[in-house]
Amino acid sequence: MAEILVLYYSRYGNVAKMAQLIARGVEEVPDVTARIRTVPAVSTVCETTEATIPDEGAPYATHDDLKQCAGLVLGSPTRFGNMAAPLKYFLDTTGSQWLSGTLSGKPAAVFTSTGSMHGGQESTLLSMMIPLLHHGMLISGIPYSETDLLNTQSGGTPYGASHLAGNDGKLPITEEEKRLCRALGKRIAETALKLQA
Repeated sequence: MAEILVLYYSRYGNVAKMAQLIARGVEEVPDVTARIRTVPAVSTVCETTEATIPDEGAPYATHDDLKQCAGLVLGSPTRFGNMAAPLKYFLDTTGSQWLSGTLSGKPAAVFTSTGSMHGGQESTLLSMMIPLLHHGMLISGIPYSETDLLNTQSGGTPYGASHLAGNDGKLPITEEEKRLCRALGKRIAETALKLQA
């Protein structure tokens, strides 16, 4: 059974909801399962630490999750057109995985949520691809054969799944955005199986 790691950071819950949809897409593929993990917030106070198990939501990711996965889907809210600091912080700790080639040759994809239509969805997705490319991962986006890319009035890009959450972060995930999340999960799952064969 191949396992796809859906790894994300979510501040207000939108990216977490997207992670669940992507995991559903992964598990639509026979012989593939999804492992959902998150990362803790980064504190500006040096003395503050997070509990080893979050109060709610997915467990925190470990380096073993990276080693065991057959593919990775990485998600973050947009912060000034870039990934959020907690996700970047986790990726910055993966030097030994980079040296050993733990992720090299595995498929990867990215997803994000923004407060405004032009709030940096595509630049955030591109920023998340850079460390994955350094790890030797095979980046996949969403092809235009997914016709929701042509019709969406909210999120959705060929670079990865995205969601327009609105200024208050409360806009629901649209039907097009949901389908694109599931399509991205399914694409990575199918690619992982092909690579393992």
